[in-house]
Amino acid sequence: MRDTDPAGTDPDPADPAPGVDLRDVEREAAMIRLFDGQHARLVRLAVLLGADQDAEDVVAEAFCVLHSRWYGLRAPQAAAAYLRSVVCNLVRLRIRRLQVSRRHADVRPDPVASAESTAMLHEDRRQVVDALEGLPTRQREALVLRYWLDLREREIADAMGISTGAVKSHISRGMQALSRAMGTRSGNGGSAGGGSPCWSSRY
Repeated sequence: MRDTDPAGTDPDPADPAPGVDLRDVEREAAMIRLFDGQHARLVRLAVLLGADQDAEDVVAEAFCVLHSRWYGLRAPQAAAAYLRSVVCNLVRLRIRRLQVSRRHADVRPDPVASAESTAMLHEDRRQVVDALEGLPTRQREALVLRYWLDLREREIADAMGISTGAVKSHISRGMQALSRAMGTRSGNGGSAGGGSPCWSSRY
């Protein structure tokens, strides 16, 4: 015979244990859903932004930051956008640190792509991604968020912490620079404009 509480009702197995905050239970469940639904997408985002072999670590750190600041979100639905913003910031910081260390050490970046980034990208996207890596950080972020994640300008502005006007400027300048870089690499003056790049979400 099953035990019952003093009121004579069966305990609900879904109820949290005594002393457990129900908000914490809901947060952990939401974090699991986010990880299952967003992890691979965020790793690809980090790779395209320039995280290279550190992409997995960047995304793991982003989830840790979200976990620690969960109760500061305006709503649970804002978690995915917050993760994108944290990934952008962490990759940006990583690039800055690498630039400083290379400047002091006077070393050049290794031209060989990491195993992680190679596995994440189709071979026929590699030329575009190589050209993308040569863009200024903000232009690269704007293009990746717009054409790969297919975000609206307002969402890109939130992720990058800038105005929608600045987003438009970065996208426009980035596409022009990418067109020039692709034309130089192909040797035929071809343009990367006129549509979504081959690494976009519609590829």
